[in-house]
Amino acid sequence: MVTTLCLVRHGETEGAEIPRYKGSLDVAMSARGHEQVRRTAGRLRDYLADLLSARRHSYLRAVHAESDLAGGTGLDAVYCSPLIRALNSAEYIAAPHGLEPVVARDLRERDFGEWEGLSFSDIRKAWPEAFAAWAADPVNFAPPGGETTLGVARRAEAALTAILDRHRGQNLALVAHGGINRVILCHLLGVPLANIFRIEQDLACFNIIEFWDQLPVVKLLNGL
Repeated sequence: MVTTLCLVRHGETEGAEIPRYKGSLDVAMSARGHEQVRRTAGRLRDYLADLLSARRHSYLRAVHAESDLAGGTGLDAVYCSPLIRALNSAEYIAAPHGLEPVVARDLRERDFGEWEGLSFSDIRKAWPEAFAAWAADPVNFAPPGGETTLGVARRAEAALTAILDRHRGQNLALVAHGGINRVILCHLLGVPLANIFRIEQDLACFNIIEFWDQLPVVKLLNGL
């Protein structure tokens, strides 16, 4: 029995022309962001339609002695962060499959504390030592009043495990954020969190991971 996970990032947000730490701020998507995710929803639907056929010819069937490939080619469930940019994105992803997104609180983006809403240059000026500490140790350092990457990873991994357990043998989507997607991908690939920024997650991208005997196999990374 193979489980398919589609990991999606939300589209562009309002005010994206100036890079800022938006984190847990509830910032809406821009008009461009809505269009980005509309396109992603169609591409993801088409990808899933071809996936089962490709799976029948995969070497992984022999490696895992997998003969049961039953299941549809659409999504069976869509989960998302509670933040509006992710929720609206999830609505686009879910619509072609006749689904409504389910909010999972622990898929929310990292809380950057006092840095939220500020540009990188503003933070460097106001907190030069703290910003240097963040750059030197992005795993364990927490911005003032915010979360560590390690803390975010723990809650995201727990949410992922619970969702996967609920949907074994199905196709599901998680619609979240750049930070959440990266920690999940690090977890599934066995990549140390210190290397988190070696994984790119563009706006409205999608990733495809198949679970064969619960072993994750990345089929697509940062697809657009």
